[in-house]
Parts: sequence; structure tokens; C-alpha cells
Amino acid sequence: MNNTPKKENETCVIIGASHAGVNLAFGLRREGWSGDIHLYDTDPELPYHRPPLSKAYLTSGDTIEKNQLRSSESYKSENIALHLGSTVKEINRENKKIVLGNGSLQSYDKLVIASGARPIIPPIPGIETAKNIFPIRTAADINNIREALSKSITKRVVIIGGGYIGLETAASLKKLGATVTVLEREKRILARVTAPEMSSFFQLIHNENGVDIITSKNVNKIEYKNDKNTILCADNTSYIADIVIVGVGIFVNKELAEQAGILCKNGICVDENTRTNDPDIFAIGDCSYHYNPHYDKYLRLESVQNAIDQAKVTAATLCSKEIIYDTIPWFWSDQYNVKLQMVGLSQGYNQIILRKESGEGTYGDSFSVWYFKDETLLAVDAVNNAKAYVIGTKFIKGNLKVNKQKLANPETAFKPNNLLLE
Repeated sequence: MNNTPKKENETCVIIGASHAGVNLAFGLRREGWSGDIHLYDTDPELPYHRPPLSKAYLTSGDTIEKNQLRSSESYKSENIALHLGSTVKEINRENKKIVLGNGSLQSYDKLVIASGARPIIPPIPGIETAKNIFPIRTAADINNIREALSKSITKRVVIIGGGYIGLETAASLKKLGATVTVLEREKRILARVTAPEMSSFFQLIHNENGVDIITSKNVNKIEYKNDKNTILCADNTSYIADIVIVGVGIFVNKELAEQAGILCKNGICVDENTRTNDPDIFAIGDCSYHYNPHYDKYLRLESVQNAIDQAKVTAATLCSKEIIYDTIPWFWSDQYNVKLQMVGLSQGYNQIILRKESGEGTYGDSFSVWYFKDETLLAVDAVNNAKAYVIGTKFIKGNLKVNKQKLANPETAFKPNNLLLE
């Protein structure tokens, strides 16, 4: 294999300056890329950490500068050209150029699409004319929410969507003194991503902290009158809100790739080195649709871990040190005093085992949910239980078999050797 870094006259253009794009740019320099690097993003802010947006950033009152991924000086010192507030409107594969929103052109030798995703704003009648309606995606969104909340006397907030982002936001807003109602269309919160036991646990935690979570609620209309929004549901119930937050999912930013003839499905299709069907174009992060050997299927993951890991693979590949992307997904969520760590993908499970470690009540202070398909461990959700997360990761990565009877018994010492199926 040729381990020689690319020539000095080669240019890498990266579309998207969030976790994937920024980590790639600096990773290229570490791997020996000596040519030009151009990093484009529509956001005018210096690239920042996104996970804290719905949590610490929302509640802290800090400026976004405290959450920067890198200092402005670091881009200069690594000779990375950062183009903020810039829109890319076309990829010209034949001439190997991108067309910017102002009509100017930028040539590339290698192009990496790290365009991420954008929030879904559902076509609810009245949503466009209502006031103080916000998604949760950018620093600007959070700044707008903080400003609206500071001006509100009653601080009534309705969150449409009971996924992790909606629940994290609910916990943060409750901390800020808001009256919070979460409306979820499904029969339970987190229905598409976790087991009923986890849904029940988070429903309980939010109820104990004064957040009203109401499921099976389909929002039909939003009316704005007398400085307040009225959210009308299909079952003829209604809810008053000064602020409405929409957290119902995302659209993948794959249009640029599609228009350029790059193969797309549930994201931009890439191989094990993150290449698209164009050998000079790659895709990483939330927008990429890649094959995972461990689960033997194609995935599109919305996580910082995925963005960073794919950036490492792409940086090495572009510098002729090809490695493959083959990692076990992991995620996390912080709500109130609850630290949830998730490893693996639970889709397709047919059995779960709940292991309680300590504390009173149904769940206690520390527990974990283990997802199995027959005898194969697919995923683990660990609540205030780093040990379960670590052990679960070890078992999943190693394709190790779990003794389910011992796992379910809290009297069994929680150690990998004790849980192995002999």
C-alpha cells in the first residue's frame, strides 16, 4: 500500500463544518495532507459542539464561544480555510468544482460531503404564522429559545415530539423555571428507539420533575391569538403555549449529492472507506449511509461518535492509508440526574433483560436494559451505570454469549467473567 501523503497541489473541499467536517480537516493535517483544505458551512458561527445545545448550553447562559470545537487560531495555524455563512448550491463532478451561493467556484481534487441534516418542520396548519416556534439544531435556535423564555411572563412551553432531543430540552427548560408539556404522537415516548421499560422510566422521571408528558397526541393545528399559541390536537384537546418547540426528527441533507448523480438512499451511500460511487467524493457524519459489518446491514447514524470515527477513516484514506469503518455505535443522553449511555443497536430484539443494581422503587438508582435477538446481544441501555455500558460494549464487540440467568440475578457479581455463557 502506498503510504505517501497527497501532493501539495491537491485541494480537499469539505462541505459542512460540524463534528465530522472539522475533525476531518484537522485529521487530514495529522495524516500528512499538505495541500489546501477548504471548509464550508452555512452557519456563521465558528464550529461548535452540538450535544450541549439542548442541555448545558440552553441552561447556562454562556455564549457559543465557550462551546467551540476549535479556536479560530487553530484553523489558521493548520492552514485550514474556513468559509462560514457560505452556501454550496451545486457540485459539478465533470469539472470537479463546487458552485457557491454567490456564484463563485471552488475547484477540488477530493470532495467530502459532511452536510449533516436539518430539522423537520411538520406541515401543521398555522405553524408558519404562529410566534415563538423553534426547532433544536443550531446555536441560533437555542439563543432564540433563551430570549423568548426571558421575555415570557408565564413561561408555558409545549414540545412537539417525545424523542431524546425533546426530552433533554424539556429537562433543561424545567430547570429554567418553565411549565413544560410534551406531546408525543406515538403510544409511548422513545417508541422507535428503546424498549417499553425505558419509555416508562423516562416518563416517570419527567413526571416526578413536573413535566407533563402526554402520548397518542397528533397535533392538527396551531392558532396564534392574543400573544399566545393554541395547539389543537386530533382528539379535540388543546394546549396553550408561549413557546413551541418542534423535535419530530430530521431531513438528511443529501440534495446536493442527489443532484450531482451520487447514489443516495437513506442518506449518501458510501463504502467501507466512506467513498461514494464517485471515487473522488466521500460522505461522512449524519448524512452518510454505510454498511456495518457487525450488524450486517446498512445504517445512517446521528451521533458525534459516528461523525468523529468516519472522519478518521476518511482522513487516513485520503492520505493513502486506507482503513475501514467498522465500529459499534454508541450514544448518550443527560436528563436531570440521569446519565443514559447506550451501546449497540436494539432494532430487531425479541427479548430484554432488566438488571437493577441499587436503589428503591421499580428501577432504583442504577439499572440496565439488555437487548437480545435469541442468544445474540444487540445493545445495552445503561442508566447511571457505567459498568454495564463497559461490559455491554465488551460483549457486543467480541460477539460473546451472555448467561442470561446470571445477568438477570442482581446477586451475581457484575463482572464479565461471571456473565459469560460457558
